[in-house]
Amino acid sequence: MEHLRTKFKGVSERRACRVVGQHRSTNRYVATPADFETRLVARMVELAEENSKWGYRQIHGLLVDEGWPVNKKRIERLWRREGLQLPPHRKKPTGGVDLGGDEFSIWRLPPRYPNHIWTYDFIQRRTADGRPLRVLNVMDEYTRVGLGGLCARSIGAREVRRHLTTLFELHGKPAIIRADNGREFIANMLREWLATEGVRGVFIAKGKPWQNGYMERFNGTCEREVFRNELYHSVLEAQVVYDQWLKTYNTRRRHRGLRGQTPAGYAKMIHDGHNPETDGGGE
Repeated sequence: MEHLRTKFKGVSERRACRVVGQHRSTNRYVATPADFETRLVARMVELAEENSKWGYRQIHGLLVDEGWPVNKKRIERLWRREGLQLPPHRKKPTGGVDLGGDEFSIWRLPPRYPNHIWTYDFIQRRTADGRPLRVLNVMDEYTRVGLGGLCARSIGAREVRRHLTTLFELHGKPAIIRADNGREFIANMLREWLATEGVRGVFIAKGKPWQNGYMERFNGTCEREVFRNELYHSVLEAQVVYDQWLKTYNTRRRHRGLRGQTPAGYAKMIHDGHNPETDGGGE
């Protein structure tokens, strides 16, 4: 072919191939070095190890950028032959298995008297510098009394236990404490400690916060009245304001669910031997 095109100036490759009966792809074929694929695979594996989150398409792009004359299909074939693959997708940990059920909702397991059922949950905020602020709310479901909240940067199961220990000393122990399936609440250490204290821990069904409606209502009020329009510069500042708000919530804020009484007033009525269901109180 080279001889024909050199002797007959201006003859196209197409015409010269037709004269000698040779396919144009054959004429353009360039022999690949014997070790080409070995070197290609070695480089492909190196790039895969350096970029462990990438698949063969991205690795093919890197190889092309480096000047390797290969197409995507070839890299896919070699990729599969070498058993290369992306790391398996792992779901974000949710803190453990679902320990709750519908039988522990506020409708199927309602509070019957003060210190029968407590409930607790977290709300998440941030201070002015952008750092996290967690608030652990604890309340008595029957009286709706806020028993005491804890503000901190982070609160794990051990901090929850220490806070409950303080509240047990102040208010006595509940028969039951209700929570969602937060990892702090379902921690074995905390559940075992509650059992030794004679407190039964129960959990609502996963993904159904309305089953813990008393706490959801309390959380919403706390977020709206303490954190929504305020900016806190430290955990201490948030704790002081929270404690002041909780006192107002318990002693001055009337609750329709308590027949127009404040939580503290409702609790005192029960302590004095009155029946809230028959003694009235007005909206």
